[in-house]
Amino acid sequence: MFTLQAEKREIFGKKLKAQRQTGHLPIVIYGHKKPPTSLFVSLLDFKKVLQTAGESSIVTLTVPTGKESVLIHDVTYHPISREPIHADLYIVEQDVALKLHVPVEYVGVSPAVKELGGTLVKVLHEIEIEALPKDLPAEITINIGTLATLESQILIRDLKLPVGVKVLNRSDEVVAAISVAKEEETETAPVDLSAIEVEKRGKELVADESGSTLSVEPVKSQK
Repeated sequence: MFTLQAEKREIFGKKLKAQRQTGHLPIVIYGHKKPPTSLFVSLLDFKKVLQTAGESSIVTLTVPTGKESVLIHDVTYHPISREPIHADLYIVEQDVALKLHVPVEYVGVSPAVKELGGTLVKVLHEIEIEALPKDLPAEITINIGTLATLESQILIRDLKLPVGVKVLNRSDEVVAAISVAKEEETETAPVDLSAIEVEKRGKELVADESGSTLSVEPVKSQK
């Protein structure tokens, strides 16, 4: 279970700079039936939860009025330090299905890669799903062990999803495939020495007729 402790916030705008410097992250929580509420959480704790829970796992947020089940919906980062400076958290309702993108985790070993020299192409890195909050998976695990030939593919319809989870991607969408590098042969035309000799002679003749003072070594023809 992922948890965060929040406290009431009555500071806004430019005054937040001092609070951020003391390790406080301003957040806003809101839901379908609940108005936005401004709060503070520990920046250090938030970063730990964000790294492990991501944006697809339910977080239990303790607020002054009780506890809320939330999803990390949007995070704003500092343009230079890349530290979080603000976050929006969405309050979920346990009986309302959610639509969101869940990361993909590839596991196993592909025989086509190990034995046939193919290259694994990970086409999708996240999948859009719909599920109740209690059924939300932190990630979708895909076993690439089924990619046994150089023509193998894994499609959305091939996935084994947890109970209660509905995928929203097209059923024929490619998740992963095997790629084979193609060798390109290029032919180099033989060098025509006679053409080079004629070209040089032509330049020699033009230089002589123009009265140029440029000295050009004569080219001896090969017999």
